[in-house]
Amino acid sequence: MMKEKRGIVNQQNAGLFLFVASLLAFIGPHSRMYVVMRYIRLCIISLLATLPLAVHASPQPLEQIKLSESQLSGRVGMIEMDLASGRTLTAWRADERFPMMSTFKVVLCGAVLARVDAGDEQLERKIHYRQQDLVDYSPVSEKHLADGMTVGELCAAAITMSDNSAANLLLATVGGPAGLTAFLRQIGDNVTRLDRWETELNEALPGDARDTTTPASMAATLRKLLTSQRLSARSQRQLLQWMVDDRVAGPLIRSVLPAGWFIADKTGAGERGARGIVALLGPNNKAERIVVIYLRDTPASMAERNQQIAGIGAALIEHWQR
Repeated sequence: MMKEKRGIVNQQNAGLFLFVASLLAFIGPHSRMYVVMRYIRLCIISLLATLPLAVHASPQPLEQIKLSESQLSGRVGMIEMDLASGRTLTAWRADERFPMMSTFKVVLCGAVLARVDAGDEQLERKIHYRQQDLVDYSPVSEKHLADGMTVGELCAAAITMSDNSAANLLLATVGGPAGLTAFLRQIGDNVTRLDRWETELNEALPGDARDTTTPASMAATLRKLLTSQRLSARSQRQLLQWMVDDRVAGPLIRSVLPAGWFIADKTGAGERGARGIVALLGPNNKAERIVVIYLRDTPASMAERNQQIAGIGAALIEHWQR
């Protein structure tokens, strides 16, 4: 539609030019200057008429991110990556460190699935635990003290409900924070690091590199887990399904997702204004892009942080649809 409109305007300008050229041959010099200035003015108006979307559209993604940083009085890190090619489409502070918070649970379950693929673990294996193993926010695991939970059930609880005790129980199976960091190095992520357990890893101290990643590194790692041979096809489908089933991400990108769009995500929240989401999304119920958004060092409330992430997501989606 835009190309057609520009073609029509170009034809109109060509006709206008011929008319003005003919007119100039019959009038004096002062009148010629007036006619030329009127012609230039009409051409400018015609050109602007072809750009209504650029003039009236909502903020572009990077403009929205800058606005969010201003409104949050904090820092935003973001990357939008093509899932198939790994090409970066949009980025802001993509190589700066941000606290992972609970977004690390996707990588954790990826490490668990890698052990399953290697024959060192089974999703059906039952793990028993005690009251002293529970930490704050364990909505699923606290209900199964008597009967325990399988490794698969713990992964589902860690991702879909962000259950912290489930994450710690799984973390123990991969060698703790050091073991998960070693797994990251094995798959080529030399940036992301986990140093502590839940819930201490959410401290988010300014300048502290512990338990951090960068948007670019997290997106690349998620892409490896879901598209490369690091995991079997079956394990890739399982990891993605756990993210599809996320039940605690409603106020973020899911709140602005158009009908018929696909989303699979994992959120995180920490101290000192830390908030984040890793997501796969795309139209026609197909995962096409990875989006990672992290916030830190903001005094904003949880509701305000959620709203800003949703706003960035909305800007990305609107820009995508053009």
